[in-house]
Formats: sequence, C-alpha cells, structure tokens
Amino acid sequence: MENRRFVLVRRPQGRPVEADFALVDAPLQPLSEGQFRIRNRFASLDPAIRGWLDDRPSYLPPVPLGEAVRATTVGEVVESRNPDIPVGATVLGLFAIETHSTGAPGGFTQLVDPALVPSLTHYLSVLGAVGLTAWFGVCDILAPGPGDVLLVSGAAGAVGSLAGQIGRHRGARTIGIAGGPEKCRRLVERYGFAAAIDYRGKDVAALAGEIRAAAPEGVSHLFENVGGIPLDAALTALRDGARIALCGLISEYNAQEPVGARNLWQLIVHRATIRGFLVSEFLPRFSEGAAAMAALVQQGRLVFDEHVEHGLDRAFPAFMRLFDGTNDGKMILAL
Repeated sequence: MENRRFVLVRRPQGRPVEADFALVDAPLQPLSEGQFRIRNRFASLDPAIRGWLDDRPSYLPPVPLGEAVRATTVGEVVESRNPDIPVGATVLGLFAIETHSTGAPGGFTQLVDPALVPSLTHYLSVLGAVGLTAWFGVCDILAPGPGDVLLVSGAAGAVGSLAGQIGRHRGARTIGIAGGPEKCRRLVERYGFAAAIDYRGKDVAALAGEIRAAAPEGVSHLFENVGGIPLDAALTALRDGARIALCGLISEYNAQEPVGARNLWQLIVHRATIRGFLVSEFLPRFSEGAAAMAALVQQGRLVFDEHVEHGLDRAFPAFMRLFDGTNDGKMILAL
C-alpha cells in the first residue's frame, strides 16, 4: 500500500506557488511498537501552516524539505501496535496532508467519538483547535464582559467569527473587521456582531476613523488575527487599560520583510497590554473548552461555517484560499 503525500519541495519566497510543492507516492513503512497508522479523512488548512514552511525559529520546527506538509488531521486507525489505540478508533492529531499518517500517543493526539458530531469535520473547526483558540483567547486572555467593546480583526474567518460570538455571549459589544461587503454582512446577520467594518481600500487613518466611529467610547479588548493596517488602526482607538490578544498576523505571513506595527506608542498612552498566545498552552484544558463550545452549539447560541475542498490535488489551491480570502468558513481538505 502506498501513501499519497502533499510534500514541500522548496522553501516559498514570499507568497507560495504551486512549484513549491509536489504530490508524491511513497510506500508505507512497517510500524514500530507503540505506533499506529491512520487513514486520514480530513485535514485542517490553517494560516499557521505558512509559518512552518519557512526555515526560521518558531514554536514548531520547520517542515523538512521532502516531507509532507504538517497539518491537523482526523481519521480512522487502520493498523496498530498500540493496545490503547485500537484498529477502528478515530484519532485527531497533528500529522500531515497525506492519505496515511503514522502516529504515537502524546502531544495533540487524542481519540474522538464520531458519534458525537454530525460530521468529523467539526473536530477540525468548532470543536478543534480553531474553536479552542477562540474560546481560550476570549475567555482567558481577554475576559471581556458587559460594558466592554471587543474588536476582532479577520472577523469573518474561522477563529474570528467564533471569537466575536463568544465575546457577545459574555456581554461585550462586538465589532468585526473583514474584507468586502458580503463578509461584513455575514458578520452582522449570521454571527451577530453589533457592527462590521470593511478594511479594503483603506489606509490606517481611514480605518481608524471607522473604528472610532463604531466605538466612540474606545476599544477595550482586541482579538488580533491580521496585523498590518488593521492592527495599526486599532491601536489608535483603544480605551485606557485595553487588552490585546495577539492570535495571528496573516497579513504578514507571505511578506518577505516584516511590516510590524507603527503605533505601539498607543500601548503606553492607554496603559494597554498585548499578549501573544498559542492554543497549545491550554492543552491540559482542551476537554473543558471543547465541552463549553459543544454546549453553545447544542443550545443554538453559536454558529459556524466550514469550507470543504475534496482531494489531495486540491491541496494547494485550497490552502491559498486562506490568503486570497475566498474561503467561506473553516478551510478543510477532504482526503
């Protein structure tokens, strides 16, 4: 049996191109004691993957050249030399974009119950790292409440759309920044944001003016996914004592030179705090967060969208949708 893999063949220079990757068939190797083999059903395509393709220090080592691109996957165990992970079990873990992955216990790897969800894809969206990033970022890092104003950049994305809804359920007034009138309309009509701001075609001054108009009392909490112009604009509209959760900087992931934030002085002016975070730091509490998110979904208080592309041959165009902004919901590849 062979394993079909989406392999990194050269380091992208700026925006990735299709020639940076290849689809490769490789024979499956025998399992060692304690290992198990998963037939991957779905892979999560996330902006963070772009950072793993570069050979530079990060929270995870770079994807080696000639290896399949790292991604969170969910699938069924088809072979096992581990008594705790039997054949037929469903496993979620950080593996790779390939038809079969070899795993071992530890890290993010966990057994999941397919009977608890309408679709296995939910373990990659609302009940997976995406949902948990939003949950812990809002509830633990920011902790907004009644009277607060929560601003979310990249608000129409998988994490941002959930973060805004969680903030609203905690009593905060939520404002979202997104690209284009359709996404802004979705923020208000589907996700329940109080206001939406279209960033397209606007410089820092223009975008800052719209943020201040939507939040004349100032932004007390910022869930930052984008960086660049949206972050610089938001920094000029802060309330004293504001808190910022830095989740991502997607506007810079394909830039060959970092742009950085030019209005950091405003952190001093407003005695504000900015805190970067990774969902992995909350690993011991994943079950707690997933249960809370599941309860909100079951109560009809949380809505989410998934964008599923089918087939390994769609891996590159599906991945690039994240940076084109053409995905409608959490980007997932069906394998």
